[in-house]
Amino acid sequence: MNDRLLRIQDVIERTALSRAHIYARVKEGRFPAPYKLSTKCARWSEREVNDWINSQLS
Repeated sequence: MNDRLLRIQDVIERTALSRAHIYARVKEGRFPAPYKLSTKCARWSEREVNDWINSQLS
């Protein structure tokens, strides 16, 4: 299965969390960390975000 890389806006739409809340949870280790593709480009694994969403629903 291919794993898409999501932009922050995609993650916000899927989780209904704000940008600040996402980054705060990443810092706390409570949300998947983004992959830094360059100094100004971060992307999240679609699979990891979906797994996190599913874990919140259980």
